[in-house]
Amino acid sequence: LGLDAFKLFKSKQMAMFFIFSMLLGVSLQITNGFATPYIESFSATSDSWFANNPTMLVSISQISEALCILMTSFFLIRFGIKRVMLIAMFAWVFRFGLFGVGNTEAAMGILALIMSCIVYGVAFDFFNVSGAMFVQQEAPKAMQGSAQGLFMLMTNGVGASVGTYIAGKVVDHYCTWEGGHLISRPEFANGWQNTWFIFAGYALVVALLFWVMFKYKH
Repeated sequence: LGLDAFKLFKSKQMAMFFIFSMLLGVSLQITNGFATPYIESFSATSDSWFANNPTMLVSISQISEALCILMTSFFLIRFGIKRVMLIAMFAWVFRFGLFGVGNTEAAMGILALIMSCIVYGVAFDFFNVSGAMFVQQEAPKAMQGSAQGLFMLMTNGVGASVGTYIAGKVVDHYCTWEGGHLISRPEFANGWQNTWFIFAGYALVVALLFWVMFKYKH
């Protein structure tokens, strides 16, 4: 069952790493669940091509993800896991913040959405790929496989579940379904923007806590 990997929590460094992995998993689920509905919501008031083709715009994120994989090893070797994870965390701040200021009606708004999708590659790869490499490096050889499983459990299991619940509550508070679109509630003129800024604030707090609490010398 791979339960021996939980022994890694006896190490303060590994325990902090897994906890912050879970917290970053929350960010990943937020963007997976609400990036497309957000962009599509502009089609309720705009006939923009981007608003009517949100999947095409979001696909830039996957292209960026594929390209950023090529940079991960270089950055990890040069800067170490703490700095690379910090880059990923601050990339999440920009991912959410750029969504908050973006729209499909103005050139600068579209550029902000595109930049958010490009930043996603750094946020995702520098977290997932470098995290997996770090676990492989730090875990005893006998439990490397189960340690990788624990890393996935904390990010795509616990973190994703918590992220789904919290993000759903925040979005439900500020947005509502109308005419097949998830739009801002009437009482919140900038409901979607408030939502993304809350997510950006969450990512910023996680990054600052990680900076202070995770002790690792490259």
